[in-house]
Amino acid sequence: MQKSKLLKIMMGIVVILVFLVSCEPPQPKPRGYFRIDFPEKEYASYTNDEFPFQFTYAKNVSEVKIIGLDKDSVWMNIVYPRYNAYIYCTYRVLHNNFQFISEDSRRLVYKPHTAKADAITEQLYLNDDRRVYGVLYELKGNTASNIQFVMSDSVKHFFRGAFYINESPNKDSIAPVVDYIREDIVQLIESLEWK
Repeated sequence: MQKSKLLKIMMGIVVILVFLVSCEPPQPKPRGYFRIDFPEKEYASYTNDEFPFQFTYAKNVSEVKIIGLDKDSVWMNIVYPRYNAYIYCTYRVLHNNFQFISEDSRRLVYKPHTAKADAITEQLYLNDDRRVYGVLYELKGNTASNIQFVMSDSVKHFFRGAFYINESPNKDSIAPVVDYIREDIVQLIESLEWK
């Protein structure tokens, strides 16, 4: 009888020790984000007889909306309604003012975003056959605009775009959408041509 009582006490002590050693203090779970399923894209050419340029865009997930135009400028948005996102685009005819407009566009990338951006990278695009040259700016971190670009022939045409999501800039939660739409921006840049 003594042995079984002693064995029960020993087993109880072992069970209690296992629970004490294996239990950790509770920790909050990291914040999760909703999974976003992205559809396959279908690209189409965007052209308008009034505009001296054309490009390719993802027609099944975005739409092009003309905001305004005059004889030297076009303002348009490429809208992604499902993601509450926009690529704000501006086209300008150059009148020996490439240097001024180019520097102004560069200032719009750097000045408002330098404080929040972890890094700003520049990727050059050159297409001698189409006379299309430009820079893709990627702004890392919690910035209002994660991607911007400028394209020009340095003589007559200047096209600028800035990508925005109408949500709080949280790089972790918006990263999948930024990566998804970045492909469209690269497609636009590589397909842009002057008429």
